[in-house]
This record gives sequence, structure tokens and C-alpha cells, in this order.
Amino acid sequence: MTRREAISRVSLLLGGVIIGADAFLTGCKPSSKTIFEFTDKDIALLNEIADTILPATSTPGAKDANVAPFMVTMVKDCYKEKDQEILAAGLAKIQEAADNKYNKDFMQLSAEQRTVLLTEIDVEQQKYTNNKKEDDAPHYFRMYKELTLLAYFTSEKGASQALSYIAVPGKFEAITEYKKGQRAWALN
Repeated sequence: MTRREAISRVSLLLGGVIIGADAFLTGCKPSSKTIFEFTDKDIALLNEIADTILPATSTPGAKDANVAPFMVTMVKDCYKEKDQEILAAGLAKIQEAADNKYNKDFMQLSAEQRTVLLTEIDVEQQKYTNNKKEDDAPHYFRMYKELTLLAYFTSEKGASQALSYIAVPGKFEAITEYKKGQRAWALN
């Protein structure tokens, strides 16, 4: 599977366009205009946010796939300055929301508290996205969800353990039988 195909498939999963995907598809080039430098604490926070969005079940979660380094690279190399600012501010907003709701740092919250908090932020994001005008900036949490899905489903663990995967291509079968509960296919 090429990078372009992987991005296209993840975009279809999201039902739209991935922010920064145009630069990613054409080949990201590190920008000298990196607005925000991610610290080790920020990277750990990104992994926890991503793991709350895509937790481990019968398949590995986002944290198991260590999606944060990929997310950081995407933001630094492919996102415009405005989008980098939105994501940086988003980390602060998530920390602030955790402090306001639980009087704790996000990293100190239990899994249930993180889920409740991010679900509330997601509801806010959905309202914002449904009412935004074309030139309005995207919501930071939508961007985190997109990055999480992109990073996870293009990772080795996501592509090989969360999706059905056959490493060696076989014959093309346009119609295959689907069994209830079967995973989607990762095509190469």
C-alpha cells in the first residue's frame, strides 16, 4: 500500500478531508516555520489523548502503537502555522478542562475521567463543526481525532492487528463474503 492510498483510506474512514493531508500526499518537507516545539510531556499527553480516543480492546490501542511521534512529525512537517497554533492551544485547553472539571492534570485522571472529559469536548467539537463557516478554523479536537486515526491505521500495529491484512497479494476478488464482526481489510 502506498502512502497516498493509506491517507485516502483513512480519509474515507473519517468521512472527509484530513487537515494537512495535501502536504502529506505530495511529500512533506520540514518547514522552517515550526510554531510549537513539542516537549516529552506533550508527546506523552498526545499518546494518552490518542489512547482515550482509540483504546486497546481485542486489538492494540493508539498508545500501544505509539502514535504520538508520528503525530508530532505530521504537525511539524505538514501543518500550516495556523493549524499548528490551533493544536498547541488545544493541548492547553484539554489541560485546562481537566483542571476545571477534576482539579487534576489530564495525565492524573483515571481512564473513565479522561473518557468523560474528551467526550464532552467531542460534543463541543461536533456542535462547532456543524455550525462553522467555510473559512472558520477547524476545531482542535477534530484535528486530534484525525491525527490519531491517521497515525494508528498507518502504523504497523494498526494496519496488521486492527485491520485484516494479507501481506502477499492474491487474486483480485471484487465480491467477497462478509461475516458479522469481521475487521475491515488493509489493502496493499
